[in-house]
Amino acid sequence: MTDKVLGVILGGGQGSRLSPLTQTRSKPAVPIAGKYRLVDIPISNCINSGIHRMFVLTQFNSASLNTHIKNTYHFSHFSKAFVDILAAEQTPDNPTWFQGTADAVRQCLPYIVAHETEYILILSGDQLYQMDFADMVKNHLDSGAEVTIATIPVTAKDATDFGILKTNDENVITSFTEKPKTGLEDWISDTGPVMQAEGREFLASMGIYLFNKQYLIDILSNNPTEKDFGKDILPRAINNSKVLSHQYEGYWTDIGTISSFFEANLGLTDEIPKFDLFDNAHAIFTRARMLPPSKISGTTLIKAVIAEGCIINANKIEHAVLGIRARIGKDTVIQNCYVMGSDRYQRLEEIEEETNAGKPLIGIGDRCFINNAILDKNCRIGNDVKINGGDHLADGDFELYAVKDGIVVVKKAAILPAGMEI
Repeated sequence: MTDKVLGVILGGGQGSRLSPLTQTRSKPAVPIAGKYRLVDIPISNCINSGIHRMFVLTQFNSASLNTHIKNTYHFSHFSKAFVDILAAEQTPDNPTWFQGTADAVRQCLPYIVAHETEYILILSGDQLYQMDFADMVKNHLDSGAEVTIATIPVTAKDATDFGILKTNDENVITSFTEKPKTGLEDWISDTGPVMQAEGREFLASMGIYLFNKQYLIDILSNNPTEKDFGKDILPRAINNSKVLSHQYEGYWTDIGTISSFFEANLGLTDEIPKFDLFDNAHAIFTRARMLPPSKISGTTLIKAVIAEGCIINANKIEHAVLGIRARIGKDTVIQNCYVMGSDRYQRLEEIEEETNAGKPLIGIGDRCFINNAILDKNCRIGNDVKINGGDHLADGDFELYAVKDGIVVVKKAAILPAGMEI
């Protein structure tokens, strides 16, 4: 069933709301959970669902994303499986870059339709969830729909940030509104007793769409000026065709802002996290780096997630995620933080040379205090540095760091000298 489905993962735009994490990389390439990239989530969901052919559409800052996919997703020579990049390109017939989600798929249609497939699954590259698409495909086939939209019940507070749908008794979508600000009571749906008990009475689009291949070709080709799925293509489909709602009730979050990204990562430290990295049926795949195990000396660990290859001599790590090759010095306290780690280890000779020169090493030095912060990759934090994020800090973008919603984001490869305070 899913062997007839081709996955198309949208790489997203400039990702300005996730800046400065997206200053040098695209949103799907942003490191998450210490060892993964955001794009690993939709790709892994596809693989776990039996969908083994995927295109990733990219445009902005795509070099690191391309490298990650090239180094990660290798399949047997005897398999038809692939994960390939389709980068935005100018051609004699089309001199523009991608103008929106639908336009991106439209421009890549010649490559997509060249493959033998009956259904196209459109996914976002910046969402966190674990979903079996086989159920969605089965419902789509059984209903005879042209399009199926994955939906999730949300509260009235959250409904104003999503496209909200209404369905009939057969889960066929009858109407759609984008981010409603008034008249919410008209959009209440029967989401089931469990969801209603939680106040989740509105059906929101998850940005996950399953199209019949020929229908997608026709609707994109016949409406060449329509740029987005959410704003243009799907409302048109709902008015003129059979569009099914596939209700999903598991954990799902859109990684659109620094605060949502921060909360999603720190949520992994919960005793029973909503996003379960330990679920064999929904494993998350990523690049196999063959790193050594992490080494921890004299450190109190409380609600911490630690990736491979770390060297930790800290006093305390609490409510924090530490990425690959993270190095943390003696008597340092890390709390409420996501430390992304490093791309390499420094050689002993390099460490000695830079220490003698008074230059901070890659990682976090001794006697530091860091709270409510994200440290991007390859940062050099000197000794006795103090970072205390919180509501008392005003938002701002500075040379070495940015502040968003009280969260201090130290920029990639930034050097914070000894004794600096934020």
